[in-house]
Amino acid sequence: MKVFFCAWCMSMGSAIAAPATITGRSEAGFVMSRGNTDTETANARLNIVRESDRWRHNLDVGGLYGRSTEAEIAARWNFFWQTDRRFGIDAFWFGNVRYEDDRFSGFDYQGTVSVGTGHEFITTQSTKLHAQFGVGYRQLRTELLTLDPAGIVIGRAQGEQRSDFITSGAINFEHAFNDSTKLVNTLSFESGSSNTLTRDELSLQVKMNQMLAVSLGLSIRKNSNPPAPLEQRDTLTTVNLVYERKK
Repeated sequence: MKVFFCAWCMSMGSAIAAPATITGRSEAGFVMSRGNTDTETANARLNIVRESDRWRHNLDVGGLYGRSTEAEIAARWNFFWQTDRRFGIDAFWFGNVRYEDDRFSGFDYQGTVSVGTGHEFITTQSTKLHAQFGVGYRQLRTELLTLDPAGIVIGRAQGEQRSDFITSGAINFEHAFNDSTKLVNTLSFESGSSNTLTRDELSLQVKMNQMLAVSLGLSIRKNSNPPAPLEQRDTLTTVNLVYERKK
C-alpha cells in the first residue's frame, strides 16, 4: 500500500505543469542602411515570449525611421505574432500573423497568415536549432515610387492590391559561446505567385551585466520581384543597446 501511494504521488507530481516563463527584450540604437535607401537612422524593437510546457507565444514589434537633410528617407514598422503548440517530444504546430508597412520598399503594406508544423532539432543549455514549414495566405498592395536623381522619393502612387497563397518557412539558430556572448540567426521566407521574400537576421550579443547587452546585427532582405525601380536586396547593419529580463 505504501509503495502504491508513493508511485501515485510521483505520477501526480509529474503531471503538474511547470510555471510559465516570460522573457521580455527591448532594444534600440543606430542603424546604417544600404540598398534602396542609404542613410543613418534610429531603430527600436520589442520582443516578448511566454513559454510553458505545451505552449509558446511570441510577440515581436519593431520599426525604424530616418531623415536626410532633404527629406524623410526611411520609415518602416512591422508586427509579428506566433503561437506554438507542442506535441510529442520535440515537434510543434504553429500559427502566425505578420504585417509590415515600409514606405520605401515599393509596397504600401504586406500582410500574411500562416499555419504549419515545426521541429526542435537541438534544445540544450547552450545551443538551440528549430525549423518550421507551413502554408498560408498573403495580401499586399504595391506602391509606385518616383525618385529624383539623388534617389530621394518625390512622388507616390498606389498600385494594385494582390493576394495569393504562399509557402513559408524559418530556421532559428542560437548558440551561447559562454555566459556573456551569444550568436543568434533567423532565416525565413514567404513564397507565392507574385514574389518571394527572404529575410536573414544575424546578431552577436555581448552582455554587460545581467540585464544589459550590446548587440551587433546584420539583416539582409531580398524580394524576388520588387516594383521598379527598386533593387531586390536591402541590407541593414545595427549597433543596439539591449535590455532583457526573464521571470
